[in-house]
Amino acid sequence: MPELRLLRPGDEGALETFLARHADSSMFLRSNARAAGLVDRGAPGQATYVAALERGEIVGVAAHCWNGMVLLQAPAHVAVLAREAGRRSGRAVAGFSGPWDQVVAARQALGLEDRGARKDSREDLYTLDLRQLVVPPALAAGQVRCRHPEPAELDLVVRWRVDFSVEALGATDAPALETACRADALLLQERGAGWLLLDGVTPVAYSAFNAMLPEIVQIGGVWTPPALRGRGYARAVVAGSLVAAHQQNAQRAVLFADPLNQAAQRAYLSIGFRIVGDYGLVLFG
Repeated sequence: MPELRLLRPGDEGALETFLARHADSSMFLRSNARAAGLVDRGAPGQATYVAALERGEIVGVAAHCWNGMVLLQAPAHVAVLAREAGRRSGRAVAGFSGPWDQVVAARQALGLEDRGARKDSREDLYTLDLRQLVVPPALAAGQVRCRHPEPAELDLVVRWRVDFSVEALGATDAPALETACRADALLLQERGAGWLLLDGVTPVAYSAFNAMLPEIVQIGGVWTPPALRGRGYARAVVAGSLVAAHQQNAQRAVLFADPLNQAAQRAYLSIGFRIVGDYGLVLFG
């Protein structure tokens, strides 16, 4: 049986050393720990982090977040970690995120395998060395351009994030969802993590970095309104954001996406991403 330890300030180095070995599937954990620390007061980005240790070294981590999500990077001892993180946090479980087999095991360990979920997906995990980024011709020629949203465009971004949540995440369009999406959009705006594609002066697509480190970014929330699809806007907004990230010395990008979304798969592969594994995302109602 491993030693289970609640992580506290001072444990950041050991946590990062472990997570960096699993960089492509640990972006939420790494980004949140750096941005919000290891003390859990229930603020956005914070979590209760529990680690499993063998011979004094971390071999697995589960974090029960402020929003109820359980984030996993636990090649070993995932069941006991999920249970202990939930016990320590005292929160209800809103979902799971992490390598697919770990998500399945954690869900079973908490007795939630039969609980209905609005999103229950084994996603494809994509990676890209930004030196290999393929810039779409329209973006390279300046026919479309990518930039951060301006304050006057916040309402549009919020509406698009609501639409994305309904279509891609199974959420219900309601005032509570709009409130949550507005808070997310404001946070992304503050962090310089939201990106808008314009064709002329018209916004046509949106993307975000939902986790960021100096050397690596994770893409999420890619949205093109249905009436504007099939024109290459999604790949252009993602590529445009990654050109900017590379200029700021990021070296790598990751994302995960539903394998049933063939249009998204074609878009990501066309700009240089490759599928390297799978990733689990479970969201309860």
